[in-house]
Formats: sequence, C-alpha cells, structure tokens
Amino acid sequence: MSLSPFFHHLRSAYQAELDDLASDSEGTNVLAKKLAERRKELSFLMSMLELSPEMVAVVFHQGFRFKRTAVMEDLVRQESEDLPEWDTLADSVDLMPWAQNLAQQVLQQPAGPWFMSVAAALEYLLTKPDARFAQADDADDDEESDRDDIERDPEGMDEDERQSRVSEEEGAAWMVEQGFDHKD
Repeated sequence: MSLSPFFHHLRSAYQAELDDLASDSEGTNVLAKKLAERRKELSFLMSMLELSPEMVAVVFHQGFRFKRTAVMEDLVRQESEDLPEWDTLADSVDLMPWAQNLAQQVLQQPAGPWFMSVAAALEYLLTKPDARFAQADDADDDEESDRDDIERDPEGMDEDERQSRVSEEEGAAWMVEQGFDHKD
C-alpha cells in the first residue's frame, strides 16, 4: 500500500507539528498543555483549514477512534481533491466526546467536511506505524535520493554544500587578512 503524495507530505508535516508542541526549551513534555491552548484557538486556526491543515489537525490529536481500517487505508491513498467528505466517513470513525464540539465548529466552515477527512487520515497515519507505509516512504526517499544525485555537481556537492564551502573559504581568507594563521 502506498500513500498519496498529498498524505505523504502532510504526514511528516503533522508529525513535525506535534513534535514542535511536545516539549519546551528545557525539554519538558508540554504536549497536553500546548494542545489545550491550540484547542482554545480553534476559531482563529480555522482560517488555515485548507492552507495548513496539519497545523489545525493537531487540535484533534487522539480524538478519533477508527472502526473500519480498510476505509482509512483507502482514504490515505486519495489526493486532496478526491477526498470523501466527513459525512461519508462518519460510520468508520468515532470522535471522542471532547472532540465532538470541536468538530461541530469546524463542520460549519465551507472546507470543514474536507478538513475533517484530512484530520482523521493524519491521526490514523500517526497511530498506525505500519511497515506498509514505511515501505512506501522508502520508495519515495529513493526517488528523492536519485533526484538529489542528479542535482549534484561533478564534485559531488549540491548547491547548499557548495555555498557553505564558499562561505568557509571566504571566512578563512578574511581571518588571514586580520592576521590570524590559516586554518588547515
């Protein structure tokens, strides 16, 4: 089974969003506190339903229970424009009681039914660290690696590496001009 490119991208963005919320600068786990704050900001966040669904979907983290995994596995193969709306998934997914009020608010928005399908799919992917998904990601990573190899210059450097080396060389030359010994 493979993920659609839409969900392949959003899955990693969703995980990154949760990771960002998980701990503070001291490494303390603050995920529950940060999610509670996000849930209070839902009316503001709804302006981002279509633009950055992963940033809004975190308000539903751990708010879904999946009754029919086959339906969810089919969902994550779909592209953004082909997603079924929430009412067609409602028999396959239960919302936790605390999430039902949030869902009612979201469903009042024009993109709400679409977004709820996205949010359910992202949470499903997060709760299913399934080898079948990992294999699909590995294939995509191999393709990206092949593209990276093509974009490298003959010395084996990509643009960022080349720019970094130029910056290092310029910095070393400036240090020598200031009277410091050249670093080998």
